[in-house]
Amino acid sequence: MKKIFLVSILVLIAFEQNMAQSYYVERLILDIEKLAQLKGILSDMYSGYATLSQGYDEVRNLSEANFNLHSNYLNGLLQVNPAVQNSPTVSAIIQNEGEMVTAWQSAYQRFSADPHFSTAEISYINTVYVNLMSGCQDNLNNLTTILTAGDLRMSDAERLRAIGEIYSDAREKLEFLKVFNSTTTILAVQRAKELNDVGTIRNLYGMNP
Repeated sequence: MKKIFLVSILVLIAFEQNMAQSYYVERLILDIEKLAQLKGILSDMYSGYATLSQGYDEVRNLSEANFNLHSNYLNGLLQVNPAVQNSPTVSAIIQNEGEMVTAWQSAYQRFSADPHFSTAEISYINTVYVNLMSGCQDNLNNLTTILTAGDLRMSDAERLRAIGEIYSDAREKLEFLKVFNSTTTILAVQRAKELNDVGTIRNLYGMNP
């Protein structure tokens, strides 16, 4: 009986050891499977990150390239093409302004010396000239800004169009000045003739009565 009991105990111990080993083996197999799953997840995550990183780099490089192109384009607009600076229209504007100054000075000198104009009339004539000359100065200032590199972001076409607008305004002012001087001269001569003031007609306006 003792032998049978001892054998039974040994069998039970062996059985329990086998059960314990089987449990640990199952746990190990499960752990290995989980590890494999984690490795797969990590592999997928790495692939996704690599794709995302590559896409980000491409977007960043593209953005930087676009920014550089945009920056170069804007900086280019700040430069003034020599062809624009040497445009015949620019020379015409400067010549036009010179003609206005000459016409204004000579006409005002005559009218202010004419005794047939009152002080109020001379003041009015002077106001007209001051306004015209102020407009001419504005045109020259705008022209200078357009032709100065770094002041305005404009394409060549935009600069030429702006210069053309200045030229048109300058021509209108010059034509107005000519008409104003001519009309005022006619008025002065008529007044002199009414008073038979031959000297004023000849000396100031170079006409024969």
